[in-house]
Amino acid sequence: MKEYKDCRNPVLPPHLHIPDPEAHVMPDGRVYVYGSWDQEENIYCSKEYRVFSSDNMVDWVDHGISFDSSKVQWVNDKNAPKYQGSIDWSKPTPFLKKMIERDTKDGKLEIPKFPDDMLFAPDAIYNNGKYYLYFCMADSSEGVAVADKPEGPFDSPIQLPCGGIDPAVFIDEDGQVYFYWGQFYAHGAKLKDNMVEFEDGSIVNNIVTEEEHYFHEGSSLRKRGDTYYFVYSSMVRGKPTSLAYATSNSTLGPFQYRGVIVDNDGCDPQSWNNHGSIEVVNGQWYVFYHRSSQNRQQKRRLCIEPIFFNEDGTIQEVHMTSQGAGRPFDINETIEAYRACQLSGNVYIAPSIDGYEVITGIKDGDEATYRYVEWEKPVSEIYIEATGSGEVNILLDDQKEASGNIILENGNIITSSFKGAAGRHEVKLQFTSVNDLEIHNLCFR
Repeated sequence: MKEYKDCRNPVLPPHLHIPDPEAHVMPDGRVYVYGSWDQEENIYCSKEYRVFSSDNMVDWVDHGISFDSSKVQWVNDKNAPKYQGSIDWSKPTPFLKKMIERDTKDGKLEIPKFPDDMLFAPDAIYNNGKYYLYFCMADSSEGVAVADKPEGPFDSPIQLPCGGIDPAVFIDEDGQVYFYWGQFYAHGAKLKDNMVEFEDGSIVNNIVTEEEHYFHEGSSLRKRGDTYYFVYSSMVRGKPTSLAYATSNSTLGPFQYRGVIVDNDGCDPQSWNNHGSIEVVNGQWYVFYHRSSQNRQQKRRLCIEPIFFNEDGTIQEVHMTSQGAGRPFDINETIEAYRACQLSGNVYIAPSIDGYEVITGIKDGDEATYRYVEWEKPVSEIYIEATGSGEVNILLDDQKEASGNIILENGNIITSSFKGAAGRHEVKLQFTSVNDLEIHNLCFR
């Protein structure tokens, strides 16, 4: 068990790529995050899960591996039940077809082949003294494993009577348990008390759909007041980089599309999808989501933002930030370059030769944004640690005129000027005259 203190976005250390976060406050009062784990270089997820928890949203405990696919016996059992659930990607849905035509040169989408025993996005819940981990496999099977503790280990998996991806579980105030799953079209059903079987006749298909709700995948349900919030990965902006939501006065719909909560488009040149959840922790609601790195669709990382509701129950869309659930960056505090929350151009976040994460791949005209800094007094100096050469203009709050400028040669600062007023600011770095430039960190003094 390891502890990580004063965490901002991305929440976990650079070597931990945890996407698809489902967050739940468990009976011990801590919030637990259950997600996939991008361990491979070029395919999503892996054959293991691990769990993280916090009691204050900024200090996190890594509980280690909670479940692995070697425990799932039916994957290689030819006699195991097979349930319809796979998607025929050779016949894309209307939204997916438009995206393929827009984002690829030849109009073809290459889908990686996964081993059948890969674990995709999970969810978990507490009920009747036990903790239940719902999971899905690359062979489209779904299952549930049980533990005595929220962090696991989860054992004795049982196959569920459905096929597909991205399970979600929800317990209503009357104790009834609901299960959701699916891609492009979400399905839902009531679970029996054994937490495995569906109640007869309870399955509802097409609860939310791509055509009506821009639904892509990643179902997640929460309740606030009398309203049920169905959160999911959305195609509303052309590809599934946003988390959107629909609302209803019933667990199984009908649901009305309401809008976007957060969009990770711009976190990386290859950003492709999003998946997450909302949860109230210590009286504050948060959205848990992921953003990719390393100039690839994979290597996705856990991020968190506070969210706020309007009087009519709608959710205000939030920007990705570098501070996340933590505080803004202060004077004299090092801001690691990999905490950039918005990138423009060719620039991306990746490990350097020494293993330290930097922003790299920088070309003239690229930009990197950090949200937010907050200063009690005016600031008159900026320091940037880097390798390579280039000119960096620093803009506060997207002003047209730069608030500062640094010229670097072989990692050394040749000239530097900066002036920033007290208060809370967004910081944007603009790059020109670039030659093998990599940014390691920055600091305002």
